[in-house]
This record gives sequence, structure tokens and C-alpha cells, in this order.
Amino acid sequence: MGIYVYLIEQEEKVGGWASKFSVMYPHDKSGKELVSELLAEIAKRGSKITIFTNAKLLKKAGYLGNFEITIGIGGNADKAETINLEVGAVIVATGFDTYKPKQGEFGYGLKGVITLPEFKEMVEASNGKIEYDGKQVKSVTYIYCVGSRQKADVENANTYCSRYCCNATIHTSTLVSKIDPTIHQFHLYRDIRTYGKYETLYEETQKLGSLFLKFDEDEPPVVDSPNGNLRVRVKDLLTDREEIEISSDLVVLVTGMVPRENSSLTNALKIPLGRDRFYNEIHPKLRPVETVIDGVYIAGAAQGPKNSSESVASALAAASKAAGLVMKGYTELQPLVAYVDPDKCEWCGLCSEACPYEAIEKSTDEQRGKEIATVAGILCKGCGGCVPVCPTDAIQVKGYEDQTIMDAIDALLEEA
Repeated sequence: MGIYVYLIEQEEKVGGWASKFSVMYPHDKSGKELVSELLAEIAKRGSKITIFTNAKLLKKAGYLGNFEITIGIGGNADKAETINLEVGAVIVATGFDTYKPKQGEFGYGLKGVITLPEFKEMVEASNGKIEYDGKQVKSVTYIYCVGSRQKADVENANTYCSRYCCNATIHTSTLVSKIDPTIHQFHLYRDIRTYGKYETLYEETQKLGSLFLKFDEDEPPVVDSPNGNLRVRVKDLLTDREEIEISSDLVVLVTGMVPRENSSLTNALKIPLGRDRFYNEIHPKLRPVETVIDGVYIAGAAQGPKNSSESVASALAAASKAAGLVMKGYTELQPLVAYVDPDKCEWCGLCSEACPYEAIEKSTDEQRGKEIATVAGILCKGCGGCVPVCPTDAIQVKGYEDQTIMDAIDALLEEA
């Protein structure tokens, strides 16, 4: 769309999770090739796109259409080389991390108990056969919902469903069957959520020989290692809770998505977090990529668990919103914002501390010879949080002034 873009990449190379994968579902395209194609497209754009690698956003000032961004390149925040940029909009696409099981959780820590991302790398690196610790793998057991749909009484519980895990695991199991059809694969699950067209993956892996066993959330599988061999015990709900014992070369813990650690970025941008600790949108249906900070948008798994196609759809929405703002060249502001009576104001800073949008700052009133509070109307949301903390009643919100409210009450009493 002809808009200049600065891409701030935290890692040394761009591409994220997709750049690690040779085959991705459901299209079976190579993630590495897709990233390479995008980099080739970027190269064609010349100076239109500037990529900063090993970089972080350190500070944000200004407002939509006129943000002043400070980024640090290399080293930590204190020693990094800093660059200042002026931008009209910001898109946050920081991705996700995978859940790291606790020691002993479903046998984690035992030799042969690994996570789904680790197993995915193993499958990617295989050359005709899958090996672990120098031995050919003959059986694999998958345990679903590890780190997702946890009970609320668990510390920092991830009560949400990560959604992508079922599809990613089932897709990986089809790759395993194609690499070595003799490998026995057991899927231990609470619920399978291969939604939409991904149902075909579920059907395919069953045809290839995978066996699915459903367990009760109150009686999860038990993994141990008697005599050095992995053993999984599970009560299968589909066979009237019959306890089944599985000997397995590998136990793969299907770990869900968790929010990436972004505390410094969150503090700099002032984006609110949801109960799941991912970035929060204004409305999931009506304004799905917008945040309460005008001009700052969220995309992909920074907002919540998504697969690659859903992340692309989210990214396109955020890009169109940002482009619409920049290309339009102006914006319509909320008229009901806070304002200050300079005669009453004796700068104390309480209103500035109460404002969650950094819309109030100190300024000098030359005419009155004193310091007063000033409201940036473009940043103010008219929430009124500053009004009750002012000791001199110097700050009001347009349309909701004290006298306006009192007049409305008086009118109601007269009518009564």
C-alpha cells in the first residue's frame, strides 16, 4: 500500500516459529520456504521496509499518527544502541511461547518424556527413520492438554484451550506414519478439537493406524519408568474405564501456547492484558485487533492461541487498520474529554498518576506564573479517573461537569 514499515525483530533472524518447520498443516507447505519467499518480497521493496534484528522497543511517546518510538539494538536495555523513529501506528505481533511442564508433570524429567516442539524437531530431522538416544523409535504415546485447560486452583493456571495443539499433534503423527508406518502411536486425550476442515487430519491419522484413548480430567494418565522403560497407565472412558498399560519408547507431552514474556514492552505501550495474560482487544467481534491505545494494534498469537492461518488473517486485519489510519491522514477525536481550569489548578500530580493513558502532564502557565496540569485531548478517553482525585476540583470531563450533574438531579427532583 506504499507505506514505509519498520520491522523490529527481537531475535537475530526473522521468521519466528514458522522458520523452524519444514512441513506445516494443513497445506503441507514448508515454513522455511514461506519465510524465504517473504524475505525475497521484502528485498524487492527496497527502502520501503527496514528490518532491525536483535532489537527491542524501549519507549513510546506521542499519540496515534505521531508516535515517537525508541528502539534498542543489541545488548541489554542499558547498553543497547538506540534509534528514534517517528511512526503513525504500531502493530504488536510478538507471538507466543510453549508451556514448559513442571518436573514430574506427566513424567516430565524422565528419559524419553519430551514436549511436542522437541518431538516436532526430531521428526523434522529424521531421515527415513525416527531415532531417540541412538535407538530407533517403535512406539510413541501423546498426552494432550498439557499446560492448557488447567484447573483454576493451579498456580498461574492456563484455563483456556490452546486450540492449535490437537491439529499440530495429529498432523505430526501423520508425518510419523509416512516416515515409518510400523511405529505404533497412542493418543491420550480429554477432548479432540480438530475444528473446521481440520477434521480430515483426524480421519487421516486414524486410517494410518493411530489409536485414540479418552481419559477423565480427574484421572489423568500416569507416567513412570520401572526398569528403565517408559510406562503409561490410563483409564479409557470409551471402554468403561478399563485401565490400559502402554509401554512406549517416547512420551510426547502436547504442550499448549502461553503468553511470551513481554513485561517491558507492555509497560512501554500500556496495552492491557486479559485474564489469560495475552494482549487484550477492545471487542473480540467488533474491534478484534484494536487496543484501548489508539493507533496500537495486536496481531497473531500475541492476542491468544492461534494457528498460522488464523495468525495471517489477524495480521491482515491489523495491517488494514494501521494503513487506514496512516493513509487517511487525520482522525476524529472523542469530544467528551477532560479539561483543566487553570485558575483552580495548583499542580500536585495526582491527576497524572491516576490517568491510565498518560494524557495529563505538567506545564507552565506563563500568564498566571505557576505550574498546572494540561490534558492531551488526543490521548484522553474521558474515563473520568482523574476527576475525583483532584483536591481543588480543577479538572472536569466535558459533558459530565459537576454542575451539569447537579442540574440534572435538580431537574429530576422538580419533575418528581
